[in-house]
Amino acid sequence: MSWEENTKQKMLHLKLPTDPRWVNIAEMQIEDILTDHAYCEQKAASSCISLILRFFDLPELVDTLTPIVSEEWGHFERVMDQIRKRNMRFGEPRKDEYVMKLQGFVKKGGNRWQQLTEVLLLNALIEARSCERFKLLSKNIEDPELQSFYYELMISEAGHYVTFIELARKYNDPEKVNSRWQEWLTFEAEVLKEIGLRGNRMH
Repeated sequence: MSWEENTKQKMLHLKLPTDPRWVNIAEMQIEDILTDHAYCEQKAASSCISLILRFFDLPELVDTLTPIVSEEWGHFERVMDQIRKRNMRFGEPRKDEYVMKLQGFVKKGGNRWQQLTEVLLLNALIEARSCERFKLLSKNIEDPELQSFYYELMISEAGHYVTFIELARKYNDPEKVNSRWQEWLTFEAEVLKEIGLRGNRMH
């Protein structure tokens, strides 16, 4: 079985696995990767807060996302610790081309539940790709501490991915959610092909 098929089966049904060369390139730019990762965690926490504020009248959604906010911010703090202990510089945020392209795929209009579905699937996809990248780092990076660090985060991100999908299915027709999810997966694969291999970004 090829590495592409193997990854498709084991990792979150992503349609385009990350090129294995990404880890080697990323390891040579680990300061950039850690900085970008820190901002990704901050954005993940902010996205959940935004959902809570926008859909404050959905108790289960609020109760489900509130601890994720804490987890994501905790991840941000842990990434910052990795940066500090290596005497690296926490750089400025960069334009996130990957996320911007995904945001452009969000369907505009529709009813409230359709809008919620779009945001939840967007978040789920970002978490799924993060999980896949964390797994690659945990298995292939030479730094033993970062291996352990990214293994722990891989498990956490996989749980978040599942949570977003389950919430989408709770508030909208599961069949429609599943169909739209396949569209998201197909589009995300095209985005990765377009932006190419970038070793200084988490996505």
